[in-house]
Amino acid sequence: MRKIAALVLRYFFQGIIIISPIAITGWAAYSIFDFVDTKIPNLPRGLGFLVVIASLIVIGWLGSTFFVWKFLIGFFDGILERTPFLKFIYTSVKEVVESFMGDKKKFNKPVMVRVRKEPEIRQIGFITQTDLSKLNMPGRVAVYMPHSYAVSGFMYIVQAEDVLPLDMNPSDAMKMAVSGGMAGYGDDEEGKKLKRMKD
Repeated sequence: MRKIAALVLRYFFQGIIIISPIAITGWAAYSIFDFVDTKIPNLPRGLGFLVVIASLIVIGWLGSTFFVWKFLIGFFDGILERTPFLKFIYTSVKEVVESFMGDKKKFNKPVMVRVRKEPEIRQIGFITQTDLSKLNMPGRVAVYMPHSYAVSGFMYIVQAEDVLPLDMNPSDAMKMAVSGGMAGYGDDEEGKKLKRMKD
């Protein structure tokens, strides 16, 4: 009887492991869809989502192609960056978005940082600033350290000698960091060995 109960419990947890990523991903996708879709009221379900997405594509195209639109965007950008209180919100959001997308992506230099010498402990991060001379900190770099299973992290200023560049795709490095090392490192032979050890 105990063996049957243990087997049922094992299958129950295995079911949670299988369905959780699918359910959470589906819930997140639906939440984003619902949030965007309801921004334009009185439209058939789904049409509001398509209108918003199409509008963003058109705005991106106009802002990247035509001088007048570039001028207008730059004009409003300058106003918001000089308006008290609003400039803090605007510039912060702008920097975060540009860090992940566009031509000014910041998280494209994955590194391994030594955060403790005895015993040695290293952590995955991303260099965001290589020149801190304005802060009177020569030889130091700014490294963003993402938290595992969260959308937050720390920014450390460390000695450049404690930073080891990683020869891996930035998206894989970010995936490995935020998943606690469970993802983003399973395509090579060493990753397969680690996976077999875990199993």
